[in-house]
Amino acid sequence: MIYKFKSKADGDLIMTKPVGDQVLQAIGKSPAAQGIIEASALPAAIAAIEAAVAAEEDVHKHGGKTTGDGDDTSHARGVGFKQHAWPMLQMMKRARAEDADIVWGV
Repeated sequence: MIYKFKSKADGDLIMTKPVGDQVLQAIGKSPAAQGIIEASALPAAIAAIEAAVAAEEDVHKHGGKTTGDGDDTSHARGVGFKQHAWPMLQMMKRARAEDADIVWGV
């Protein structure tokens, strides 16, 4: 499965299911085949993604360790949440500027 995010403010954004699921969970949405991020919710969604990116960067600064009992496996892959979430973050910022919703699966 793939996600195809759409907004009047930007071109379509396609993400694989694992990446789309991760982004949706970061903003407090349950992964689903269809959904909407309303324009009014975009400031909080943007802040949530930025916080998740900051948390990931903090983990990397501390040698890839999490709470002390394991390694951060995303660090070993070389592509982290920041890189995966960047296109969605840009779409959200454009949508917020134009007071537009973001939808998928419709």
